[in-house]
Amino acid sequence: MKKEIRPQFLKFFVPIVESLKDLGGSGTASEVIDLAIDKLGISEKEQQETIKNGESRVRNQAQWARLYLAKGGYISATGRGIWTLTKKSLEEPLTEDKAMAIIREQRKIYRLSKQTSKKVKLPKEDVEDQPNLFHEEGLLSVLLGLPPDGFERICQRLLREAGFQEVKVTGKSSDGGIDGYGILEVNPFVSFNVLFQSKRYKGAVSASQVRDFRGAMQGRADKGIIITTGSFTSDAKKEARRDGAPPIELVDGEKLVEMFERLNLGVTPKTVYQVNDEFFEEFM
Repeated sequence: MKKEIRPQFLKFFVPIVESLKDLGGSGTASEVIDLAIDKLGISEKEQQETIKNGESRVRNQAQWARLYLAKGGYISATGRGIWTLTKKSLEEPLTEDKAMAIIREQRKIYRLSKQTSKKVKLPKEDVEDQPNLFHEEGLLSVLLGLPPDGFERICQRLLREAGFQEVKVTGKSSDGGIDGYGILEVNPFVSFNVLFQSKRYKGAVSASQVRDFRGAMQGRADKGIIITTGSFTSDAKKEARRDGAPPIELVDGEKLVEMFERLNLGVTPKTVYQVNDEFFEEFM
């Protein structure tokens, strides 16, 4: 009998559920994945490995696990980027064997759908280098295609649209990783000097890169921002929030896309209508 191959993303099933329990039953995708990565003890080097579309391989695996957990009824999405435990996850403890049963069932459903030509909301193949369903690849690919100075200027525009004042791009490659600066006015009496770094980047920004940026901004600003089209390792996020050090805000590719959408910057919203079959049943 042929030995069953267990996908690499299987390791994330139980840690994701455990992480959500630790977070009180719900959490953002980012914080759940970070906690699951810590539970698995995945190294920063491994977190920086990417797949074909430039996304973190580890985070892609976590998203695959999330997809199957949702199909299996263990978690649900209650809002944009929010993962929530279901009643089933609390009543039926999850094991790797149960996780494999979910995967087998969904693969079976997909095979049957191919035979009957019915559409199933699953990717063609459950392989880890498949483009991530949760990634806004169109906008990110445009941003990645910009020249370095163009990406710096689009980050400048984004900060202006978000309420920053006197935003300027330094244009100096030797400025210790500082790409620009601005002023954020909280109210007429309180404002902050802010330095930003823009990384038109595939892969994950490491903790050492966050430390280097903090060193470059020392004594020059109250706050720092790193904007990237990629992601940040869990250690980089911890370094950005380290006690006793100037705070650094981290904007990854997912958050970057959300900001462009929220500000309607470079994107055009569209209304999509879907037929409600139930409505027409009484007229059949």
